[in-house]
Amino acid sequence: MRRLCLIFSLLFYAPILLADPAQDAVEAFVRQELRGASGQVSVTALPLDGRLRLPACASYQAYLSNPSARLVGNVSVGLRCLSPARWSVFVPVKIAIETSYLAAAVPLTAGQTVQLSDLAVLTGDLGSLPASVLTDPIQAIGKTLKISLAVGQPLRPDVLTAPLLIQNGQTVLLIFRGAGFTATNEGRALNRAAEGQMVQVRTLSGTVVSGVAQADGTVLVSSSP
Repeated sequence: MRRLCLIFSLLFYAPILLADPAQDAVEAFVRQELRGASGQVSVTALPLDGRLRLPACASYQAYLSNPSARLVGNVSVGLRCLSPARWSVFVPVKIAIETSYLAAAVPLTAGQTVQLSDLAVLTGDLGSLPASVLTDPIQAIGKTLKISLAVGQPLRPDVLTAPLLIQNGQTVLLIFRGAGFTATNEGRALNRAAEGQMVQVRTLSGTVVSGVAQADGTVLVSSSP
């Protein structure tokens, strides 16, 4: 009887080391979450602690405890057993995403305007790079550096600023646009602004209006609906 009980216990409560079906479930789930990611994705679910003693499982479901977590580097993915037992654990997963990114090709100084020749396209694991690293030269060319960068340092949006299109005191063309009409006027800018930034303009009549700086240096003033 004792031997039968022992065999029964081993059959239904044997420890698992993340058997292939469980590992496949975790890795397939992560790859699905990373669909559309730019770069070559590698996902490896690591074995569970061999000291864990969990009931045998026939059906697994992987999940994220924090759906907004960045899936790169070393992360934990939830794994629950759906049948015949009910339990859940967290599985260590190593995620590598080999991708291209922008870096400084030459030493760059603060205040410098970025040119195409200043940029290099490198390849590396996204997990070892800043979360917001730039990947397209268009995102950097023509912008001004806030800090200096050494050769090989990745470019991020927070170290760049758009060039100023409008200076304080500059005469600008105002474009008023509303439902069914467009009108123009001139005025004097009361602050500096880059493309997409708000700028206040005093018209020739002395009225102060607010608008958005456009790429061509004009100021667009949209009427409220």
